[in-house]
Amino acid sequence: MKAPVLIHRVIARLNVGGPAMHVVNVTRALNDGPWRTRLIAGSVPASEGDMSYYAAERGVEVTLLPEMSREISALDDVRSLLALWRLFRRERPTVVHTHTAKAGTLGRLAAILAGVPVRVHTFHGHVLGGGYFAPWKTCLFLEIERQLARGTSRLVVLTQRQAREMSEELGVAPPQRFAVVALGLELERFGAVDRSEKARARMRAGLGIPETARAVGIVGRLVPIKNHELFLEAIAADKLRLPGSTPADPAETRQPASLLGVVVGSGEREAELRALAERLGVSDRVLWMGWRRDLPDIYTALDVLALPSHDEGTPVAVLEALAAGLPVVARDVGGVGEVLADLGAGTVLPREAGAEAWAEALAAAAGAPSLDRAVRDRVVARFSVARLARDLAALYREEAARA
Repeated sequence: MKAPVLIHRVIARLNVGGPAMHVVNVTRALNDGPWRTRLIAGSVPASEGDMSYYAAERGVEVTLLPEMSREISALDDVRSLLALWRLFRRERPTVVHTHTAKAGTLGRLAAILAGVPVRVHTFHGHVLGGGYFAPWKTCLFLEIERQLARGTSRLVVLTQRQAREMSEELGVAPPQRFAVVALGLELERFGAVDRSEKARARMRAGLGIPETARAVGIVGRLVPIKNHELFLEAIAADKLRLPGSTPADPAETRQPASLLGVVVGSGEREAELRALAERLGVSDRVLWMGWRRDLPDIYTALDVLALPSHDEGTPVAVLEALAAGLPVVARDVGGVGEVLADLGAGTVLPREAGAEAWAEALAAAAGAPSLDRAVRDRVVARFSVARLARDLAALYREEAARA
């Protein structure tokens, strides 16, 4: 009997977000039949939400490398590199597939040194376009990615737009080195969300959202790249646009209901963003939910999802919201515009759009009907875990044959 093909999948940490769900889902899907997968992850800082429970609930065992973390540390990074090299030399995987920047650097170096035949890296997003680090640091990281690409069998991106950006704009590698493999997620429970008025009213009552408010959600870590400032500024602009309306008593005015911001997530900037809401005079218009594991209920209660990020790959929150029938207003970053255009859903605003434009777009989307069933079903099918597993299995076979 032929031995299964061994894959080592490496991610810097299983913190709350799309990459963690992605690697767990595909590890589970490619862990039987002709495949066997080991998932390797570093430690999650105390300031971030830990998604180890997501792997445990799905029966995915994680090989923990405690010294590998988000922060740059010469000693810990060398230890991580050696630990990965030893593991690859001992188990001799056919494929090493890395995810996120730190794991992509250490994992690919170790795989090259260990003689692993197939080396794949996925860019879920990136911080190479400037505006995230000091210019010199951005240039350094970009050059590291260019050099690592030379020793990588295939570079995976989530959308065609992302492929063009990485190859043509940033010059990471020639276009033919990139493969587009869309995310694969467990979206069925979001596709089953009940968008009826009765369900909406029940969920709102439980979350403390006034029935007549237009609830605008933002879901994600409270970190700089998510650009929560623009979200809060849009709520403030709406307050000026509708001076007589508040979420608490919209029935007392003839004006349209005002926007109520619902922030789902936590992170290093929470105190700073709460202070900003106070300065903008919208503390009474923002609900801070923290991390939640009942996101289908949250999406039932919302009217629209906002995505004002500085950069993204394919945000999980956008796919979850669309599957749940929720309109989306997003900044034109990464592959977001491409995904929404292909699905015929959502509103995409240019990068330079300010708070007033965002307030108007969010209010318009919040007043629109839920997405129709056909769009929701299309999202669930196109971004399924089964499809992701098929795509990656085909890529691995192709690269193994080439190697």
